[in-house]
Amino acid sequence: MTENVRFTKGHGTENDFVLLDDPEGRVELDPQQVVALTDRRAGIGGDGVIRAVRTRRAGIDAPADAPEWFMDYRNADGSLAEMCGNGVRVLAAHLRRTGHVREDRFALWTRAGARTVEILERPADEGAPWSVRVGMGVSALVPAARAVEVDGHRLEATDVDMGNPHAVAFLPADLDLADLDLMRRPPVLDPAPPDGANIELVARRGDRHVAMRVLERGVGETRSCGTGVAAVAVAAAHRAGDGTWEPWTVDVPGGRLQVGWNAEGEVTLTGPAVLVADVTLLA
Repeated sequence: MTENVRFTKGHGTENDFVLLDDPEGRVELDPQQVVALTDRRAGIGGDGVIRAVRTRRAGIDAPADAPEWFMDYRNADGSLAEMCGNGVRVLAAHLRRTGHVREDRFALWTRAGARTVEILERPADEGAPWSVRVGMGVSALVPAARAVEVDGHRLEATDVDMGNPHAVAFLPADLDLADLDLMRRPPVLDPAPPDGANIELVARRGDRHVAMRVLERGVGETRSCGTGVAAVAVAAAHRAGDGTWEPWTVDVPGGRLQVGWNAEGEVTLTGPAVLVADVTLLA
């Protein structure tokens, strides 16, 4: 980066991001810059970096009818990511607040394709949560695709594609979600997906209600993962034989999210987006 850049720090259920406002595509990010920005001691700190850029200025291949705005999302290790459900909500709130878009319902372009967002509630006070619903696309599910080894247990895992890959495993009743030591003994997938996957570990909490912890590909454990929450609800509904398309509640360490389905079978994700601070980043 060769000039001062405006950025916003934001989070969705404590899944946090450095959001660079770059409408005309003047900022060129490389993996080292992303790592530096997301460093929690020497940088701004975050689970990833989002560049808000007009699709035609983003330097990507996109169809002529792609939405105006592109979510250029990078994991904290600098790698590219296809989608981020919490990040989309934060980006939507940013674009609406800045006046880059003037409607409460609009589409964004991502590496997983177009995603529709809807602002359900705008905060009365700065720093208070927005409420945003995201169309997450249609899921693809493969039961018992692999196993996950965690804390000496070998659990069956279901693959769920939400535009990015997830492996969802449900814990037995005698294994407490809070007791898992995922830092010293991170879960291992067998067989390992060639491009990696996000890993979700899930415990039942009630009727259409589960809790989860997540290890994000390229990041490690985070407080929340929007696409992971969607994947967990899809896998939980399948496991329960629930074909009603009634909403599911998913608790994450950073809060609570709602997952539903629209009439076309697209998964929807509803939850908060908080814009914490606006700062000028010095070159």
